[in-house]
Amino acid sequence: MNQGLSPILLFVYNRPWHTQQTIEALQKNELAPESELFIYSDAPKNSDAKENVEKVRDYIKKIDGFKKITIIERDKNWGLANSVIDGATTILNEYDKIIVLEDDLMTSPYFLNFMNSALETFADRDDIFSITGFSFSSTFMNFQKNYSEDIFLNYRPMSWSWATWKNRWDKIDWDVKDYPDFVSNKTKISTFNKGGTDLSHMLKMQMDGKLDSWYIRWSYHALLQNKLTIYPTLSFVNNIGHDNSGVHCGIDKTNIYSHRELNQNKHFMLNKDIELNNNVISNFNKAFNIKLKSQIKWAIKKLLAIS
Repeated sequence: MNQGLSPILLFVYNRPWHTQQTIEALQKNELAPESELFIYSDAPKNSDAKENVEKVRDYIKKIDGFKKITIIERDKNWGLANSVIDGATTILNEYDKIIVLEDDLMTSPYFLNFMNSALETFADRDDIFSITGFSFSSTFMNFQKNYSEDIFLNYRPMSWSWATWKNRWDKIDWDVKDYPDFVSNKTKISTFNKGGTDLSHMLKMQMDGKLDSWYIRWSYHALLQNKLTIYPTLSFVNNIGHDNSGVHCGIDKTNIYSHRELNQNKHFMLNKDIELNNNVISNFNKAFNIKLKSQIKWAIKKLLAIS
């Protein structure tokens, strides 16, 4: 597996402490010394962000521990959506796969092992659109004792660590040109919302100009094409950004994103023929059900957090 490891893309902005935690955890990954790292540093949106952007840039220029490090400093503020779309597209024009992180994700030492192995194992499964190293807490997911797989399939993509292949990414229509047809087609809306009933609401916000999210457009393409995402049963990733420090992350009052301990399993099993598990999907979708009015405000904040 040491041949052809995926490059890693890391998107950073104005959170020096979070960025340092993310990079230090990534440096401890077993495959870090053999992996190329591309760091995209966005320019400050305003004068308030300038000092911390400079602190982040000073820090990333001093790191080591990877096969090669390339830093791309934006000279103007792109915003996360444009930066991710451009960065991923640029790197995928040189490589056939990528692993992507943002600046508030702490990883297990075997995160890169899992992501690279999954990219290799599922490259020829056309129904798999992406891989994530993140998973919700086992208490939240209510995994039953008889669930023996180290991974599960889900309709919903995940942005808190993800990986994909060039031949999937290149097919995405970032302008969502067929949106007028989508909003009048109940079957397509139902298909989209298999990943969570919040998705169509989030897409409407995007198309109305109230949200700028690469994630919802990525999800739209995946679900309307009946593509799936591979999740680990136990998470290789912790999101440390729910402390009100980020542009998109508020405070997680539900505790469903927290993990006491990261997955330390180096010898995981990747069942190439794995199928959807209805019990897992049912438990997962409960978190994204916004039918109750009291949940709507919280749900929108959560949507912004994963965009």
